[in-house]
Formats: sequence, C-alpha cells, structure tokens
Amino acid sequence: MSLIDAIIASLSGDEIVKDVRIGPFWTGVWSRYCGLASTTFIHEHEDRFPVGEAGSLAGKSVRELCRYATSASLLEASVGLAAINSLLEVDMEQCQDINAGELLIERGAGKRVAVVGHFPFVPALRRVARELWVLERRPQSGDLPADTAGIVIPRADVVAITGTALINGTMEALLELCRKDSLVMVLGPTTPLTPLWFDYGVDLISGTRVVEPEVVLRLVSEGVVFKQLHGRGVRLLTMAKKGLQ
Repeated sequence: MSLIDAIIASLSGDEIVKDVRIGPFWTGVWSRYCGLASTTFIHEHEDRFPVGEAGSLAGKSVRELCRYATSASLLEASVGLAAINSLLEVDMEQCQDINAGELLIERGAGKRVAVVGHFPFVPALRRVARELWVLERRPQSGDLPADTAGIVIPRADVVAITGTALINGTMEALLELCRKDSLVMVLGPTTPLTPLWFDYGVDLISGTRVVEPEVVLRLVSEGVVFKQLHGRGVRLLTMAKKGLQ
C-alpha cells in the first residue's frame, strides 16, 4: 500500500466539510478540525479544470476530498492533503511544541544535511552544518535542482523533506534514497502528524495543528505566507520515533 493510501485508510469516521479556502500559498479545509496544505498548481488546465468540483466542495463528505490527495491535478491534491489533515486525529501526547527549523539546526550541526525544499531556516542551518545541500524544483541562489536528489540524498547524514512531496508524488522515491543510518525528517504544514511515517523510515515528523480555524482560514484567504501565521491560530508540533536519541 502506498504511503498516501495508508494514511487515508488510517483515518476514522467522516465529517461534513464546513469550508474550503484555496489561497495563493496555503489551502485550508475545515471539517472535524482545520487542516492545511501547501497550495501547489501549474497554470495548465486546457484539458480539465484544476479543481473539477470547485464551487461545491463545502457540504461534501470530507472523505471525498481526502481522495483528492491522489489526483493528477496538483491543486486537487493540495485540497486532498488539507482534507486529510482536517480529519486526522493527532495523538497530542506524542507531540512536542518544537519548531522544525530549530530542531533541524540542532540535529544538523556538524553533519552533512540535505533539505528538500527551500525553507526560511536555510541560512541559519548553513552556518552550522558541515555541508548543506538544498534541493528545489525552482532553485534559488545556492540551491540545487530537484533532479540531483539521487546524487545528494544518499550522501547526507540528515535528510529533511518538505511534506509538499506528498502532493507532487515524489515522497516515497525521496525516502527510498535515504541511507538506513541517516536521520530523516518530514516537515511543513502539509505533513500529516501520524506515526505511520515511522513505518516508512522517517524519524521525525514536524507539522501544524490549527487551533483557531476561523482566524487561520481568513489569513489563508488574505495570502499570508507561513511565517505570518506563526503564533496566529496554529501550533507547531513535532513527533519523534520512539527510542530516538
């Protein structure tokens, strides 16, 4: 079973979707809880609409929207991941209020580190890592193209992968490139906070729990980047594999 199918299969119950917001940077779905995912899309939709049922998502079963996570449309997949996060029951006893960037800087000090996705903490991480490779589909200054993953990731002692790789379908291939002895983290608001990750070689999961849905959905609609959401209706949580030192 694929990772995304396993996550969907682990969800309990169902809910009616109260609201869906697709902002330029973040997508939010409010059902049992409010879930977030990175808004991902390509401006090419001559053959089909980016979200086929746009305009009638609220009121649907959230499980219907969870299946969007496997869609070939990146925008539908964004909605699907947000829907999964809105239905997911998170074991809060397994979570700590830890910022992923701070944890990665601590764990990556003196190590060879590969980060899939350009995060705001990259400059600080670069100052402490023995060597740092940042892989991006749209590389910024100092980044490497995403297609160098097969060369870079097996060399890394610490690997951090954006949860957005679930949306574009590259997550499992990236995890397979990680060495068995490397420390592997998946991070970002798209990341479902489920221990199922540990069955796929992941050691640390860092994601987001929305605690004020109305506030967060309004901010999503107004075009906030995630740094602007920090401390405004969300908690940054990290779950670690048992026995991790």
